[in-house]
Amino acid sequence: MALDPRVATLALHRFGFGPRPGAIAAVASDAQGALIAELDQPNAGKVTDGGLLSSGVANRTAFEFNATRQARQRLEARRQEVAKKEAASPYPENAAMEKPTEAKSAAATPPAPESETPMRENFFREAKVHYDAAITADIGFVERLVWFWSNHFCVNADATVMAGAYEREAIRPHVLGKFVDLLLAAESHPAMLIYLDNASSMGPDSVAGINRNRGINENLGREILELHTLGVRAGYRQDDVVSLAKAITGWTIYATAYNPDHGGEFLYHPRLHEPGPETVIGKEYRDTGVEQGRAVLADLARHPATAAHVATKLARHFIADEPPPALIETLTKTFLDTDGDLWQVSRALVAAPESWSPDQAKIKHPSEWLVTAIRAAGRNSGDVRLMVPALNRLGEPLWRPPAPKGFGDGNDDWLDGLAHRLDTANAIAQKYGDRLDSQAMLETSIGPLASAETREAVTRAETRQQALTLLLMAPEFQRR
Repeated sequence: MALDPRVATLALHRFGFGPRPGAIAAVASDAQGALIAELDQPNAGKVTDGGLLSSGVANRTAFEFNATRQARQRLEARRQEVAKKEAASPYPENAAMEKPTEAKSAAATPPAPESETPMRENFFREAKVHYDAAITADIGFVERLVWFWSNHFCVNADATVMAGAYEREAIRPHVLGKFVDLLLAAESHPAMLIYLDNASSMGPDSVAGINRNRGINENLGREILELHTLGVRAGYRQDDVVSLAKAITGWTIYATAYNPDHGGEFLYHPRLHEPGPETVIGKEYRDTGVEQGRAVLADLARHPATAAHVATKLARHFIADEPPPALIETLTKTFLDTDGDLWQVSRALVAAPESWSPDQAKIKHPSEWLVTAIRAAGRNSGDVRLMVPALNRLGEPLWRPPAPKGFGDGNDDWLDGLAHRLDTANAIAQKYGDRLDSQAMLETSIGPLASAETREAVTRAETRQQALTLLLMAPEFQRR
């Protein structure tokens, strides 16, 4: 088969994280086949956890750390109160003769600074696994799919310490499986139940709801319909939101305060579940406990509106803000014909002729751009202690989306941040410019796509630092 380095380079940017040294030549004979081959790799989407904490252990670790810190702070407050009273006593010499109590001795140990908390350390370990998987991938198509679905079913690390474990436990195992399994795994994961408040939701007519005079929280039910399955303007009503929210009452977690062995893990609690049948999108679901909610999700996963919603989002993410209708139609049909087989849908995406437009129509997200730079330099790992704050400044903090709909996926969502990328590019150039060959990186990363203007700008740069900045900010480097 004839070599086509330009198409290969385009494929590596559009469907992956940009080329690593030698990658363009490696896929130049059949870029499409290379993408499909990555889908077929054993354990595609999986990562070596390296001793990372499970979601339940992460939750329990955070709870115990915070409880211990709170106890120490209260002991310190008591010590200070005693000291004040002693200082005000007319016989201070008596206080000086007292022996330190066990409580005072314990309080003398100050709480660990925030930078040393086990939660923060675990977050950076999770971040390293997350980013290094993208940096070291041959192409990165499967990792791009992991990131896409993690954003589609997003949670927020400010709401739960389980965000990293959630991606490993709920997203990665199902990224090339059936959509229904991915949906069930995401919606029932403790991180999602906490983030969208379902862990505290209870049926108004449930035993707990009656005794505590409380009712449902609609957040998760609404986002399942609006964001995760059918999409907006898909014909569902507020009654459907309420009924779905009732169907998933009882989906909660073990409270760590009362269950130190399983705190933070999924629990179906019948006492919280709204009794009776529920009707969602015109279909009645009898009360089968935890299976009632699962039955609703299974039907939503197979709904034609869900297929169209997922197809449109995939096409918009990978191809263009206004994706070709024919591509959306192909992906929708594949989704429906295969019962939501995401391997088949992903394969159809790269097999469609509409996916191979020569125009780089999409601006990369900040995280994609930064990973592209690291790959172009031939590195096998990133310094997450630098990457995380850099991406905070660039508007894409890891696992901290601005809303349940995730980070925006249109060019308009990232255009305003290009000036901040220039600042980051300058900082990278100042730190690494003397050690990196910008000309070699240009050939590695965008070679066949590089315009004459980009080549001239990098070649004529006055310093190595300036050359690297110009390369990182080149349109061909910024887009996919």
